[in-house]
Amino acid sequence: MRENLPVSELSQIIRSEIGTHGPISFARFMELALYHPGLGYYETDRQRVGFQGDFYTSVSTGELFGQLLAFRFAQWLEALPNAAGGLWLIEAGAHDGQLARDILSWLTDQRPELYNQLHYAIIDPSPLRQAWQREKLAEFGDRVRWFGHLSALAKTNGIIFSNELLDALPVHRLGWDKTRRVWFEWGVTVEGEHFAWMKITHDIGKLTSALKLPDELLNVLPDGYTIEVSPAADDWWQAAAACLVQGKLLAIDYGFTQEELISPARTNGTLRGYHQHQFSENVLAHPGAQDLTAHVNFSAVQSAGERAGLKTHVYATQPQFLTGILGDAIKAPSFGAWNARRTRQFQTLTHPQHLGRAFKVLIQGR
Repeated sequence: MRENLPVSELSQIIRSEIGTHGPISFARFMELALYHPGLGYYETDRQRVGFQGDFYTSVSTGELFGQLLAFRFAQWLEALPNAAGGLWLIEAGAHDGQLARDILSWLTDQRPELYNQLHYAIIDPSPLRQAWQREKLAEFGDRVRWFGHLSALAKTNGIIFSNELLDALPVHRLGWDKTRRVWFEWGVTVEGEHFAWMKITHDIGKLTSALKLPDELLNVLPDGYTIEVSPAADDWWQAAAACLVQGKLLAIDYGFTQEELISPARTNGTLRGYHQHQFSENVLAHPGAQDLTAHVNFSAVQSAGERAGLKTHVYATQPQFLTGILGDAIKAPSFGAWNARRTRQFQTLTHPQHLGRAFKVLIQGR
């Protein structure tokens, strides 16, 4: 990131909040930096995602990712008994709608009977992103519906899924005080012309309760060891689970189990900034101009779903998940011929030097 960018309107807003209320949690800083209406990172430019933007996703590789998901979703939906209200396929965090378009295009061509009885919904609180999605999905007419929040959904029979949503939800940063054997929270303050880290002294029992680390591990944690926790991700997952009468809840995201997150290789946590495909060392610099992300604690998310009555079906890597779908899909005539383009896309989706390295898949159901 360039250090000579002018102070932005969003930076001034964050400075004003800190000036009025004192240091803020990083979760609040991240919420403003990414989602402030009209100024946040995800609120200003649909080209943020993709090979020409700051980072690329599985959707950016081409239509194969959506086609593989559509094939598996069709199997799951066709196995559900008919229910009042019909079958729903609900995507959260759809960005510009390209994944929805890939899925719906495949269903239109290959599963027209299922498509004709299916409701596709997008959950997105941003009017701007909804406008991008409506433009992208105009050909599907009223087959697609929009909701600002999960709370607007009725009880659902079908599938609720997200791709790279949970890692973009706000996180709190916790540090370990080895001498006092307590966790503290890193907050954000202002020092001169820059944002800076500052220890916040307040009760963080609710933030640390989910860690549940054994004493033998705490005994060897170095002073200042940092980890992120995301109550927002856990709460979102539990709310989605509560909407599901029968069907599947699925997330594809960067992440680890809690045991994997506590590692000597990650003494400073997993929080990262990205700008033009480059890692940004200063996540507090230029809010709204860089992506902010932290790896998902899939152990915490899984527990949230199980508390809501879901059963865990799959926790796997993206290569394992997609390879399993492909093994079934290539046996089905409807999936179409395999060609060089599909081979290239699949390699990008699964190769450990590309998108197969860190993506995990969690599937729960009721």
